[in-house]
Amino acid sequence: MISFDKKVAFITGGGTGIGLATAQLVADHGATIVLADIDQKALDHAVVSLAAHSDRVLCLRMDVSDATACTDAIERAAQTFGKIDFLVHCAGIYPSALVKDTSDADWLRLMNINLNSTFFLCRAVQKHLSEQGAIVLLGSLAGHRGSYSHAAYAATKGATFSFARSLAMELAPHVRVNVVSPGIIKTAMTRDLLGEKGDLLLAATPLGRHGTVNDIAGTIAFLCSPLAAFITGETIQVNGGLYMS
Repeated sequence: MISFDKKVAFITGGGTGIGLATAQLVADHGATIVLADIDQKALDHAVVSLAAHSDRVLCLRMDVSDATACTDAIERAAQTFGKIDFLVHCAGIYPSALVKDTSDADWLRLMNINLNSTFFLCRAVQKHLSEQGAIVLLGSLAGHRGSYSHAAYAATKGATFSFARSLAMELAPHVRVNVVSPGIIKTAMTRDLLGEKGDLLLAATPLGRHGTVNDIAGTIAFLCSPLAAFITGETIQVNGGLYMS
């Protein structure tokens, strides 16, 4: 039902987790992929995972907290493929610390990686996005209801929701902007959380399981596709019913 033939997707955090799963899915449906990640080893692994689509994959090592690096990567992708159809911003970190224990440096690092990067990338990509293009940002359950010992992280995600709604107004009618807000997804980022509270969270989830990266990738692909042509400025929660708004 979905074809991404001749479409170009720029995916941050593309070396692992949700980013890589999204890359695999849209590549399987015909997309050309630009994978951006700060971890070169992860990118090397991703190349192997996407070997069947190697002629349609460009990997760029990039620090999303660096405005110049974001602009340069977007420019290179656009010069290589002539356009960008989808920006999918999956890169981010999930440190745990109480507010009283969060240093200025810790706070600023989190803001730079999780929030400032969103601004840098969305600003840089606008002039290269094709008509009927799409931007998909990653939110979090924490941004909706808060999260103990993750106040700074939750703040970045709460801001992402507001930023996306405003940008959706600016870029309409030709580009759609939406957020996918995962619940508890089994990734390296949530390993410690699941180890500590996995059973309690599972018991509170109506669908009776934790999410997978493919659950999120499928929602991202939907939002990039023509099936979501009349959806913009929305946050889609994918959490198995753990939180309902």
